Amino acid sequence: KGDRVFTIGTISGGYAEYAVAAANRVFPLSDKLDFKQGAAIGIPYFTAYRALFQKGRAKAGESVLVHGASGGVSILRSYKKCSFLSLYLHLSEYTGMEGVDIIIEMLSNINLATDLQLLSYAGRVMVVGCRGPIEINPRDTMSKESSITGVSLFLATEEERRECATAVLDGIEAGWLKPTVGSEYPLEKAAKAHEDIIHSSGARGKMVLLP
Repeated sequence: KGDRVFTIGTISGGYAEYAVAAANRVFPLSDKLDFKQGAAIGIPYFTAYRALFQKGRAKAGESVLVHGASGGVSILRSYKKCSFLSLYLHLSEYTGMEGVDIIIEMLSNINLATDLQLLSYAGRVMVVGCRGPIEINPRDTMSKESSITGVSLFLATEEERRECATAVLDGIEAGWLKPTVGSEYPLEKAAKAHEDIIHSSGARGKMVLLP
């Protein structure tokens, strides 16, 4: 049967019972996870690590907000359906009015202007998701010397991918990293899976296709 593995990118496409992937994009799947959880690791978890540590330079004690998060990359805390004022009050109480150090932005075309208001001094926005353009006021970055950085796992170097893999695999073995599987669809209903996720208001966990 061969080794149990997961991948962060295929050559032939992932919507299939069998797929071809480069050796340096394939990693061992721990016996602590089933194949559904293995399918949920790859790009979401590697991207989360890259955004937080390789690009965001997160340090112990810093506050992190995952904004617009209801899917695969991460769910730390969701303030979905809250107004800006409600969100600001929640965060101000949590951070002691200092603002958020790092924002992992999942929907920057909606949230980016708000993000700049929520940041601490020298705060960083890591853009990992966007569905269109947005207008912001650059002065909002000047007042706190904050920064906006785009994140793409596909631009990671070989060394950076290995670093991501080490962190993710260590977390799985330690037991604190356990992927949450959301909706499940048979492979032949991939089109319906796309329709459902487009029209849904959010999702808990990673949607997976079952061969």
